[in-house]
Amino acid sequence: MPRKQELSLKLWIVLSRAQFAVEAHVRADVARHDLTPAEFGILEVLYHKGPLLLGEVQKKILVSSGGITYLVDRLEQRGLVQRQECPTDRRARYAALTPEGEALMQRIFPEHARALEHALSGLTEEEQEEAIRLLRKLGRHAAELPPAAPAG
Repeated sequence: MPRKQELSLKLWIVLSRAQFAVEAHVRADVARHDLTPAEFGILEVLYHKGPLLLGEVQKKILVSSGGITYLVDRLEQRGLVQRQECPTDRRARYAALTPEGEALMQRIFPEHARALEHALSGLTEEEQEEAIRLLRKLGRHAAELPPAAPAG
């Protein structure tokens, strides 16, 4: 196997394992509040960005359109999120935190940030900045590439 392919495979494995290990901390933290990571992702984006169109929420947390509907339904049933009509497009709906959702996030987000800081403490601040720069570069480049056609 060519060295470049070997390195690519090794990077993919290391990246996947690191993401899995950090995600275990995230899952444990949000599970304490009876939330999934995707549900927490919706609450977090609405907490920091304010009301958003459902399609915008979907793109920010990387779930399917059916998935976002299901997740928002669950959060709505718990009284944490509400849908609001879009004044300019009757087909579009906004998602927004309810007062209960806002209070929950004010209470749990600082704990969540500390859990992430703990999970990522294996890197110094400078190393984290470098990792952010490199992973952003990698992600942008991969997003611009057309899918590779299978050889043969």
